[in-house]
Amino acid sequence: MGTILAISSQVARGHVGLSAVVPALQALGHEVIALPTIILSNHPGHGSVAGQRMDPDMLGRMLATLDAHGWLAGVDAVLSGYLPTSEHVAVVADAVARVRVHRIAAPYFCDPVMGDHPKGLYIAENAARALAATLVPLADVTFPNRFELEWLSSQPVTDIASAENAARALGPSVTVATSIPAADDGLATIAITSTDAWSNVTPRLDNVPNGTGDLLAGLYTGHRVNGCTVSDALKLSVSSVQKAICFSATRDELNLIAILTGFGSGVSPPTRPLE
Repeated sequence: MGTILAISSQVARGHVGLSAVVPALQALGHEVIALPTIILSNHPGHGSVAGQRMDPDMLGRMLATLDAHGWLAGVDAVLSGYLPTSEHVAVVADAVARVRVHRIAAPYFCDPVMGDHPKGLYIAENAARALAATLVPLADVTFPNRFELEWLSSQPVTDIASAENAARALGPSVTVATSIPAADDGLATIAITSTDAWSNVTPRLDNVPNGTGDLLAGLYTGHRVNGCTVSDALKLSVSSVQKAICFSATRDELNLIAILTGFGSGVSPPTRPLE
């Protein structure tokens, strides 16, 4: 059990960004200090949306105040997600530096939320480049999807082997690559180190709700802070995300309550074909 500083987006309805990360971390027994980079009514994929970005200067002042109270001294790890501007990237770099003043070995988990196939980048290019230049080198673990892994590594990713090569070009100790094409029309989630790789292949599904990447990052971070190995954290996290997808059948958002309160309870998901 630990305390995690999480910095990402926040929605009023649904489970993306902090709205997925925080409950996942709390379900694993962690305290969470959550700083939103943007507050929205809902995920933009639903059409109309209301909200605004949080002022990076305000976030910086919040970090300084948390630090002055002594609360950052108790942080065991930092996790970042959606960062809409280069100024928000700088806030996260400052957060990691502040935490590591107190705990030099505190791990930083970076979910480089930048884009996806087929849309490409959905943050400003200068923000993506700042993230690549500043945060990826700081990170102990990154969580790129296939598009982000290609963009960050400048290498094509077409299968598990090419994903491993691209991940090792990034530099972090562990890369957890998602949405990697695998045999039999599957998708692989792969944890890659400089010498080893572990993959978990699941069937490709249509109409998966938004937020599965955020949920995976939160669960994996939580399991690692709880002492799990790279491979065990991968297995546990992917299994939980798959359960969430099954429980979310017919919904337009992830159903987290069912899985976060249903671990070990005998609760069964609704029927959903996996192939």
